[in-house]
Amino acid sequence: MKIFLIGFMGSGKTSIGKRLAKFLGFDFIDLDSVIETKEGKPISKIFMERGETAFRILEQEALQELVKETGVVVATGGGAPCHNNNLQFMNANGTTVYLRLNQEALLQRLTDAKLKRPLIKDLTDAELNRFIEEKMLERTPYYEQAHYTVESAHITNAAERIHELIRGSEPTGGKR
Repeated sequence: MKIFLIGFMGSGKTSIGKRLAKFLGFDFIDLDSVIETKEGKPISKIFMERGETAFRILEQEALQELVKETGVVVATGGGAPCHNNNLQFMNANGTTVYLRLNQEALLQRLTDAKLKRPLIKDLTDAELNRFIEEKMLERTPYYEQAHYTVESAHITNAAERIHELIRGSEPTGGKR
């Protein structure tokens, strides 16, 4: 079984993913970390040197390499489901879970973590709020095609809820 966690940056994909993997006895994989290891440089540097299009191709390749893995929880980058038919690939090859968090909570989390996130580190709070609003409008239609949607405000509750969903029933959202 493969579980793909999707959602906006700051929605808790890594924290929830690690906890969920522990509950299930699965391995945890962070897609961005896989790319960084393979390329030998941080995502921010890949973006600067090669641009978004090249990064999205690397992202798609890394995702497709994971198809061989079983018993994994994969945290994807926030934009991964929105490019190169990645969402359709994930839906066909595993279980997708959209970690939903409202804009106010995202703003709080991302304001607190701006220095760790090169894409937003230089934005004012007002600019960050606009960035979140614009990207959410663009990305939500993709995110909502996941098999499941789970509120991610509380990491432990979200991980437990996903565990219950995947162990107890068939997916009800998305295309499955």
